[in-house]
Amino acid sequence: MIRIIITALEDAKAEDITSIDLAGKSSFADYMVVATGRVDRHVGAIADRVVKALKDNGVSGVRVEGEQTCEWVLVDAGDVIVHVFKPDARVFYNIEKLWSADRPKDGRGGE
Repeated sequence: MIRIIITALEDAKAEDITSIDLAGKSSFADYMVVATGRVDRHVGAIADRVVKALKDNGVSGVRVEGEQTCEWVLVDAGDVIVHVFKPDARVFYNIEKLWSADRPKDGRGGE
């Protein structure tokens, strides 16, 4: 599924595509993919391309959030979460830093 998503992002001319392995960090997904669109219309088109590619490859139950403003669109494909941001929103939320950092194992900073 990750290859389908990356290919769709590349085809839609998404910029700064980053894949984050969430294994051991999250129970809601195995991967997170982050990409940037130049303007709101581009962000929406990128998200649409990802959703179409997933559906064309038999992935069902894909959910989309944020299409009204296209400042930040989230595509939830189950095992993979895709975030498509406008440049300013991506810098502001900086989710790569949040999810790429090593997380404490017991929630208190200890092992």
